[in-house]
Amino acid sequence: MEQVQVKVYYDSTGNTLTVWFGNPEDEEVSEETGDEIILMKDKQGRVIGFEKLNVALQPGTLRVQFETLTRIES
Repeated sequence: MEQVQVKVYYDSTGNTLTVWFGNPEDEEVSEETGDEIILMKDKQGRVIGFEKLNVALQPGTLRVQFETLTRIES
């Protein structure tokens, strides 16, 4: 099974939260959704990360929880 590395960055100066589940170096285009969210995409148009704008967190309050979902195909 392939492992996926997720990277989460919080920029307290710019008030942004960025999440990468692909290689950031593969980013070709960014697209703003209109909900203060920017999608980062690769050459094939696949979303490899996103950035949430205007996120103001207090120091020490960022907690990350992951859940794995499995699709069973019949």
